[in-house]
Amino acid sequence: MSTLHVVSHSPFTDSRLDSCLRLCGTQDAILLCGDGAYALQPASAPCQALQSRGVKVFVLAEDSQARNLAVPEWAGSVDYPAFVRLSIDYGKVNTWL
Repeated sequence: MSTLHVVSHSPFTDSRLDSCLRLCGTQDAILLCGDGAYALQPASAPCQALQSRGVKVFVLAEDSQARNLAVPEWAGSVDYPAFVRLSIDYGKVNTWL
């Protein structure tokens, strides 16, 4: 069953994103929101880990814009209605609290 993993904490202050990446399967996706969007800082270890892992990555547009982060070509930018659609499209939603 596919899972949408929602990560809202900065990868620079804890290890939730690392734990999430260890559990992600090939059919899973990660949605970065809140401070989780900082994982998209260019040339950072979290950004490289997300890109090399090969899972689908999405970021909440409002959060990337608020943090002045460009969304890389390999990631998708979504608004709130698209976030709801993603939650429906995946079999499970796991929020990394």
